[in-house]
Amino acid sequence: MQFKIGGVPEHFNYPWRLAIEHRAFDDLNVELHWSDMTGGTGQMIKGLETGSLDIAVLLSEGIARAILQGCPAKILDVYVTSPLQWGIHIPEKSVARTPKDFITPTFAISRFGSGSHLMAYVLAKQFDIPITSLKFNVIGDVYGGIWALEHNEADLFLWEKYTTQPFVDKGSCRSIGQINTPWPCFVIACRSALLPEHRDVLRRIIAVVQSYALHLKKERSSAAALAWRYHLKQEEVARWLEETEWNTQKVSLTTSLESTLDFLLEAQLVDSTSFSTWQETLF
Repeated sequence: MQFKIGGVPEHFNYPWRLAIEHRAFDDLNVELHWSDMTGGTGQMIKGLETGSLDIAVLLSEGIARAILQGCPAKILDVYVTSPLQWGIHIPEKSVARTPKDFITPTFAISRFGSGSHLMAYVLAKQFDIPITSLKFNVIGDVYGGIWALEHNEADLFLWEKYTTQPFVDKGSCRSIGQINTPWPCFVIACRSALLPEHRDVLRRIIAVVQSYALHLKKERSSAAALAWRYHLKQEEVARWLEETEWNTQKVSLTTSLESTLDFLLEAQLVDSTSFSTWQETLF
């Protein structure tokens, strides 16, 4: 049995990569083919829609909105229960000190419907920026976002702060703070068509990954391994490990994603009538 799975090429997904490399799914007669999704959640949503992906590890707000808008997928479980810490990045030579310094800010986003897109609305709410003033420049991935800042094609770029820290360190952009998701940041989703036949094996796949995440959290050498693998500073990875909580036990999807849904509705990013089918989108 083979499944195509995608996720961002970042430290959050190290448990998946280790489990695959250790052939931890052989006992389930399962082979997982991993693809790095540099375009983030928006790229993975497209993959679930077209069938180029069977399973995806993606941002809660992005897949929740996509499903409510008709994406043929279901959320299987929460993957990371802690918030995602988004760095707020601006051009290196900008004199801005806060996002409010931009009257009609242009955000670099990987894709519409991606986390970098939807978190712009969270930032706007926090800094009292009118949603109607937001503009967007689709740039594809983190490298496109940095390029947009360097070439004044965007005022702001939101991305996971540890991933972008090397760009900040070398002066490609400047960080003026961070904004955290008010919900668990990553979930695991799959194409709806997989569930009738593969429900049990999907549960067992998730259990294997949770066991690897638990070991990674406890292992003292994890920071060094992650720093080497993802080209990050070990002291920053150690701090990230303290801040990050993978889901290693069953949690309520309905409760976990309640604030996500509230945000999507408040920001008018989904139609209120779609909420009547929300429970049908969960595993």
